[in-house]
Amino acid sequence: MAPDLSSQVSRLAEEAATQRDAQQAGLRVKVDVGQLDPRLHLAPCQRIQPYLPPGLPAWGRTRIGLKCVQGAKPWNISVPVTVHVYRNAQVLREALPGGTVLDAGQLMEAEVDIAAAPGAAIFDAEQVAGRTLARPLPAGATLRTTDLKPRRWFDAGATVRVVASGPGWSASTEGQAMNPGVEGQLVRVKVDSGKLLVGRPTADGWVEISP
Repeated sequence: MAPDLSSQVSRLAEEAATQRDAQQAGLRVKVDVGQLDPRLHLAPCQRIQPYLPPGLPAWGRTRIGLKCVQGAKPWNISVPVTVHVYRNAQVLREALPGGTVLDAGQLMEAEVDIAAAPGAAIFDAEQVAGRTLARPLPAGATLRTTDLKPRRWFDAGATVRVVASGPGWSASTEGQAMNPGVEGQLVRVKVDSGKLLVGRPTADGWVEISP
């Protein structure tokens, strides 16, 4: 791939990575542009337009599309890229086994590639104090939400507050949880009228319903 086209691909990937989460401060993006499939035989093209294909991620391993928009035989291919996104996040000071209950003293801040693996990186050590590791991690590993066991907010049978809201309105009622309220899982709640509502537990004794 010509150097100028490679630079265009790199700039596009960097812009997409930055726009993905514009509110995060202190991001440093580095793009590694891969090689085109050597088996490709493409017709000459006077103008090639890079683009990020819909549905593909802007971080980590992804692909940038290359479209011939001015040539005798239009073509459309893609090139692999790896988008590294560096910023300060929490890493482990030492190797810890699964089941460890975390405290801030086990973590330290370091610049890491937050796009290198699935799961959101943890930026504030205090936010995970008391949380439990779901798996063993080596020293220096970036702590991510996927490394933590889901929180159990309440047990089946507990009385919970059910809240629903939308633009300009909100409503709430109490009910009885029919199954445990586990973070990231749906819970059924039986309200006084006998109706069953389904929502997501978001805090101790708290269930939110999407209208």
